[in-house]
Order: sequence, then structure tokens, then C-alpha cells
Amino acid sequence: MENAPTAFDWTLVRSFLAVLDAGSLMGAARQLGAQQPTLSRHIAELEAQLKTPLFERTGRGVVPTAAALAIAEAAREMADGAQSLSRALARNREATVGTVRVTTSQVAAAWLLPPVLAALQVAEPGVQVELVVSNDVANLLRREADIAVRMVRPVQSSLVARKLADLPIVACAHRDYLARAGTPQAPVELLQHRLIGYDRDDTVLRGFQQSGLQVTPAHFALRTDDQIANGQLIAAGAGIGFAALYALRHWPGVVPVLPQLVIPAMPCWLAVHREVHGSGLVRRVWDFLAEAIPRTVGRSEGAGQPPLVV
Repeated sequence: MENAPTAFDWTLVRSFLAVLDAGSLMGAARQLGAQQPTLSRHIAELEAQLKTPLFERTGRGVVPTAAALAIAEAAREMADGAQSLSRALARNREATVGTVRVTTSQVAAAWLLPPVLAALQVAEPGVQVELVVSNDVANLLRREADIAVRMVRPVQSSLVARKLADLPIVACAHRDYLARAGTPQAPVELLQHRLIGYDRDDTVLRGFQQSGLQVTPAHFALRTDDQIANGQLIAAGAGIGFAALYALRHWPGVVPVLPQLVIPAMPCWLAVHREVHGSGLVRRVWDFLAEAIPRTVGRSEGAGQPPLVV
């Protein structure tokens, strides 16, 4: 069986070319900004790999052997390739034009991201965004999107994630409904109202149970697992429902009720696959979203300060 071709260390080849062009170890060291003993060691390692001497030492420097001259052209082609690769990587890091796929849930795509992406178009006119609306947290792993805005913490080790904010969840209703049915003053009074909640999703039910209220699906006059429809029912004045505070600014007339009702906040995470995190274009969009989303949520809170960013 023939031996496999030797995979040369580019550092050794670069040192070889520097010595070949300079005619001495000292001159090559000055050219590369390296130490002379380091270059001497690199030449020795390359000679050991090739099993042939590459230079003959003289009093004035070094003279290339026939073997050195024979590989010089291939070494220079390798140098040209390395420079082309370096330039391509630099262009990729500095890219300002291209397409970035951003994925998020239905609710965030409808109510949270539109003003953020509109601002991105102004700040980065060369960036085209493909918005992938999906509740599937696995699409980053399948490389179906570049960046994800998620309401759950990504746990996959291949992802880079950053928590942007804690999104307040509130009980809310349209003023027209409250004018007809009255405004509840205590959580227990919710059971006297027409409630809007989920169908098979038991998130709201578990929240009530944690508050000590025994609530069943029968207490909800309207039930749907489609969160867009859920929000539109609240906006239409169909009853009291539960929504992210940032969404209320899109529903004129919808106001929070029961400020004393403690509902766990929903975390907002930004995630990207490690392999594309170094892309200049993806990083520009990542940095913009990381700054703009907490600022947008902060305005919806009405406090003038953005939520916690970690």
C-alpha cells in the first residue's frame, strides 16, 4: 500500500519561501517578524517531512538545493491560495450586502419583529431579510435559517445564544368589553368573566393553578391554540385574555387589567449556529437585533428603560 501524501503545515511552507527569497535565515526572520531559531526549526521540520535537504548553509547565508527549487513553484501556488483564502474571509467578515434568514414564532413575527426589521432596512439597506415564521426550534440546527428569535432558551451546544429580555405577560381586554362586563379588581373575579385562552395548550391553566385558582377549560368561553387568533379575539373585545405586553400597542383600545396578578415573564433569546456566527453579514444583523429588540420591548413597557440584557 502506498503512503498517503504528506499534508504540509502552511507555516512551514511560508517559512521556506521566506528563506528562499531572502537567501538567509536572518533576512527571512526580518521579513516575517519572526525569530531566526524558529525559522531554522521550521526548515528542519519541512526537510524531515520531505526526507531531503532544502538548503546548504554557507558563510553568507543559504543556497537552495535542487529539491528546494523543484518544490518552489508549488509552494508559491500554495501561498497564492492562502492569500486568496485570507482575502475571501476578510470580504466575508466585512460584507454589508446579502441575504440573512431570520426565524421566529408567529406572534413575534406579527407583533415584535416588524418595527425592528423596518428599522434594520433603514440602517442596513444592503441586507435582504428572509423571515421564516415557525415555532420549530430545530430549524437552526437543520440550517434552514441563520438567526433565530425564540421565547425559549436554546440548549444545543452547536448554537450561540444570548438572552435579550424578559417579556412581561399581562391579562388584558378591550375597553369595549370592560365597559360592558366591568373591570375585575381581584384575580378571583376573572372567573366571572368571559375568558380567552388556549385549547390543547395548558400554559394558562398551569398559571392559574400556580396562583391557587382552580380553573378548567370550561371557564374559557373562547379557546384556540393559534396565538394570532387569540390576540385578535382580545382585540375584538371578545373577553379577557393573556398576551405579551409588547403586543398591546398593536391593538388600539386593549388595556392591561389586574396589575397585581403575577404572571411569569417570557424570556426572549437570540440564537445563531456557531458555523455562521463569524459571518460579517450575519453578525451585523445579530448585533442590530440584539440592540433593537430590547429597546422595542422597553418602549412597550412604558418604563423608558430596556429589560435586562445578558
